[in-house]
Amino acid sequence: MLFAMLLKMSSWICLVFAAPCLAATPPTARQVIEEIKAHVGVPWSDDTVDTFKAGDPDTPVTGIATTMMATFDVLRRAQAEGKNLVITHEPTFYSHLDKTDVFEQENDPVWAEKLKFIRDHKMVVWRFHDHWHRRRPDGIMEGVLRALEWQKLYTPDGQIVKLPEPMTLEALASQVQTRLGAKVLRVVGDRFMKVTVIALQPGAAGTDRHRRALQRPEVEVLLVGEVPEWETIEYVADAAAQGRHKALLLVGHIPSEQPGMETCAEWLKTFIKDVPLGFVATVEPFWTPASKNAR
Repeated sequence: MLFAMLLKMSSWICLVFAAPCLAATPPTARQVIEEIKAHVGVPWSDDTVDTFKAGDPDTPVTGIATTMMATFDVLRRAQAEGKNLVITHEPTFYSHLDKTDVFEQENDPVWAEKLKFIRDHKMVVWRFHDHWHRRRPDGIMEGVLRALEWQKLYTPDGQIVKLPEPMTLEALASQVQTRLGAKVLRVVGDRFMKVTVIALQPGAAGTDRHRRALQRPEVEVLLVGEVPEWETIEYVADAAAQGRHKALLLVGHIPSEQPGMETCAEWLKTFIKDVPLGFVATVEPFWTPASKNAR
């Protein structure tokens, strides 16, 4: 709202005084984020990871890139496109809270080069995680359901998807992999098991939430982004070994949530009109020797 008002005032001054205004003053990163806070539709919490992670918030914005994770590769591609404000869903500096004191103490070269790139190119990184999930509908889930083509099959209560017809676990896994563009997808359970009801928990929802979903008698498959292998994965492996009708699709964190940040770019365009804006996909880092996409 603020930078939109500034733009209108600038245009009015040009008209009234016939000033040779070639372009309106671009908003700062701080002003863009204030616009996001005003439009997201939920109260803004002080206790949040949704904060600036690098760069000067008062930097004029030349373009905005939304992304799943502000990797070094994403930063380079965003900069090449002239986008110096990167809105990332996940951390930039390798931990949930983006604490960098240990990296500074160790003079870590990977962290240092990444930070130098951001500073040298006058970029700003801001995280949009908590409040994008709190939005109704959840911004990440909205994008994921659209990518999976499950919008009409989804029940928010319990995050359940009920397929119109049973399909084998293997066929379901193949469909999910294709629609989410996951290069590496792992499956636990009987590949020939017929399934209908899926609990959808993209990202890293945590073992407790995973287990509670699997304890529901109607849930046959749990679809997640990631989890430590000794937790949910072992739990489902034991359930399957006991003959229970349970399975797990482990998609990977990035592909499991990435469509939600593409949706974020579309949402931002509804109220940010005067700055170039687009989605920059995060490349999934994994590959297998048999993968056609192996690098």
